[in-house]
Amino acid sequence: MSGPNEDERAEFLRDALAGLSGSPKTLPGKYLWDETGSELFDRICAHPDYYPTKREMALLPGVAAEVAALVGPRVSVVEFGSGASRKIRTLLDALDSPAAYVGLDISKAYLEAALARLASDYPDVAMTPVAADYSKPVQLPPGVASPPILGFFPGTSIGNFSPEQAGGFLARARETLGPSHFLVGADPTRDPTRLRRAYGEAGGLMAALHLNLIARINRELGAGFDRDNFRHECRLAEDPFRVEAHLVAIRPASYRLGDRTVTFEAGESIRTDTSHKYAPEAFRTLAAAQGWEPVRLWLDEDRGFSLHLFRA
Repeated sequence: MSGPNEDERAEFLRDALAGLSGSPKTLPGKYLWDETGSELFDRICAHPDYYPTKREMALLPGVAAEVAALVGPRVSVVEFGSGASRKIRTLLDALDSPAAYVGLDISKAYLEAALARLASDYPDVAMTPVAADYSKPVQLPPGVASPPILGFFPGTSIGNFSPEQAGGFLARARETLGPSHFLVGADPTRDPTRLRRAYGEAGGLMAALHLNLIARINRELGAGFDRDNFRHECRLAEDPFRVEAHLVAIRPASYRLGDRTVTFEAGESIRTDTSHKYAPEAFRTLAAAQGWEPVRLWLDEDRGFSLHLFRA
């Protein structure tokens, strides 16, 4: 398993100290995605409790041909947060002679392995992995993607951003992609039972994903957090409606991190991730405010998942 370089480690330490020194304590969700985290999430997506992937994969094949007709032939596809690069296969199969695929993800080793598997099945599509943090501005390497361009942001990852942050991401994506189309998945689900099963259970895999963050802090930052002193908890919150993941301290404890001591009271938590649930109309309005013109909206049969096609 590859580790971070010195600049990445320094940024991780700064972010961890800033988040764990605040009240309430937080850690940026992007640090969930090391190789172990990416592999765990791949397993979560296959679990019966985790509905978003199943709903999206039921919806995407039925709309992919229509997307292909709207964006035209020889398109370059840029996927944000490509992960295992599985959903892209449905899109590549439907597109008319796609020219290139750019997978953009924060976990470099996992990304490169995924694109190597893709390349063997799509020999006529130029494959380029770009290891980058899409929560920041991303500049594609020269010549990597040429017009026409289709951006692809599947799953519920847009929900990891608050409305204000989502607006910032959409603005940055417009800068990254230039004149383009953008296919984005969003989850409007508000059923508490379904949400708690998906984000709180998933056969214990969701807990493993978030507790892996403690292991990563210990391994990469030389800390000594007791993983067994934390339990994973899923919480629903309003205004805006969202699901929050927390790691809750079971007992009072103090841990060394960098040159500081981080202290926990019993029951005090670290918020490790957030999934905002966007109603289709509200999300279209949010995207339009950042210069993305709505082209089409597709919903599954009970409005449990949405796919939006925009144009800039």
